[in-house]
Amino acid sequence: MPTTFRDATPDDVDTIVTLVTSAYRGDTSRTGWTTEADLLDGNRIDPGLLRADIARPRSRILLAEAMPDGAAEPALLACAHIAEDDGAGYFGMFAVRPDLQGAGLGHTLLTEAERIAREDWHLPAMRMTVIDLRDALIAWYERRGYRRTGIYKPFPYGDARFGVPKRDDLRFEVLEKVL
Repeated sequence: MPTTFRDATPDDVDTIVTLVTSAYRGDTSRTGWTTEADLLDGNRIDPGLLRADIARPRSRILLAEAMPDGAAEPALLACAHIAEDDGAGYFGMFAVRPDLQGAGLGHTLLTEAERIAREDWHLPAMRMTVIDLRDALIAWYERRGYRRTGIYKPFPYGDARFGVPKRDDLRFEVLEKVL
């Protein structure tokens, strides 16, 4: 199935929330390798924040889709949020369907997001925040040219829109890649 990309619309919000949750939270997420189920319960993305990200300028929710054999509509395979933030690209809300993880789709989506930031928005770098305990995930990004900056941001404890922490030592580290 060839993969196509498009920007999300408000009509896609429920499907995106389902995909992102399945990739990071609960038992379904354990099918893939990106699970945060041992670190967090609850929401991974808030529908209201997602709608705001779709609507704001220099912000796109990039969807990767494919048309399954015999289907009437394409299936959502992966998504990511791309935005301009403080003079650089921001990459977040990256999710690949758990049963498709490890097949190269994530790399394809990340490459397209970097192309948008570099060629369409003329930004010099891409940044992201990753929970610093996620060693395998950070290593995956490092193999794709990202570097750890040593800059940390606090986890939003007490804000259930981002999940219910199972630990009290969560924080984000900023990763960066020159485009």
